[in-house]
Amino acid sequence: MAASSLGQTEINWDKLDKSKFYVVGAGIFTGLTVGLYPVSVIKTRLQVATGDTVEKSASSVIRGILKTDGVPGLYRGFGTVITGAVPARIIFLTALETTKVTAFKMVEPFNFSEPTQAALANGIAGMAASICSQAVFVPIDLISQRLMVQGYSGHEKYNGGLDVARKIIRTDGIRGFYRGFGLSVMTYSPSSAVWWASYGSSQRIIWRLLGQGTDREEAAPSKSTIMLVQATGGIIAGATASCITTPLDTIKTRLQVMGHERRSSARQVVTNLIKDDGWTGFYRGLGPRFFSMSAWGTTMILAYEYLSMHSFFSFTFGAMCISFFIQ
Repeated sequence: MAASSLGQTEINWDKLDKSKFYVVGAGIFTGLTVGLYPVSVIKTRLQVATGDTVEKSASSVIRGILKTDGVPGLYRGFGTVITGAVPARIIFLTALETTKVTAFKMVEPFNFSEPTQAALANGIAGMAASICSQAVFVPIDLISQRLMVQGYSGHEKYNGGLDVARKIIRTDGIRGFYRGFGLSVMTYSPSSAVWWASYGSSQRIIWRLLGQGTDREEAAPSKSTIMLVQATGGIIAGATASCITTPLDTIKTRLQVMGHERRSSARQVVTNLIKDDGWTGFYRGLGPRFFSMSAWGTTMILAYEYLSMHSFFSFTFGAMCISFFIQ
């Protein structure tokens, strides 16, 4: 498969059945959020734990939550997240698809290798999509994280998401909803870029190792092989992105959950982390974050590619399977 044909193999946004893409996609992403939300709660609590907190491992956090709140404690802030998830995902996917087409056209004239073109184009698209969705995501993230840690390690208690919103407005006004916005952009945009870049390049490398994607005549891969390569690429992408961006995520989380009375700057957060745990403190919650990013990303990409492939108006199923393979 020639590098110059790479851009032509991507899903054509203009030919997508967008109503089906969004409706079915929103349902799938909602289901994933339900399944993986407890992991986010655990990760957030690990990141905000202070030096005198007893629960400093994922297992101890789980036991503590179940002991005090039962299973509902694993879903604190879920209503807020699910309310903002659909518009945020729609913005993200729209920006991702439209930017990716343009990005491939931008990098094609440079004649990079196929994995490099995939990494650059997918990385640019992922970063742009993340930046666009932050306007909706950051306020939702801030409210949900405060609900996740309420009453934990000395954090304030709330009576739901509206109570959090009222207190933020009372102390900081509307700008309070965007506390940590710069760090969010610095965290999620590179994270999205690294994830999509790693995914796009790793799956192409895997296909090359399997003998696919060359200029010679070759049989189309089976569905199970396609799914395995996609899943492997998602795991590699999750590992890469979580290792690179977890320190920024830890700082951002701490800034966002702090109440008005004990607000710190990013520099003070960094100083306290180093004082309490050394440099390893920046990787608090790495395990849950890696699991969440890998599981979410792998499942999302399979659903995303499937929906993209099956949203065409006029292409046959066989042609869609080929598009699915070479994307």
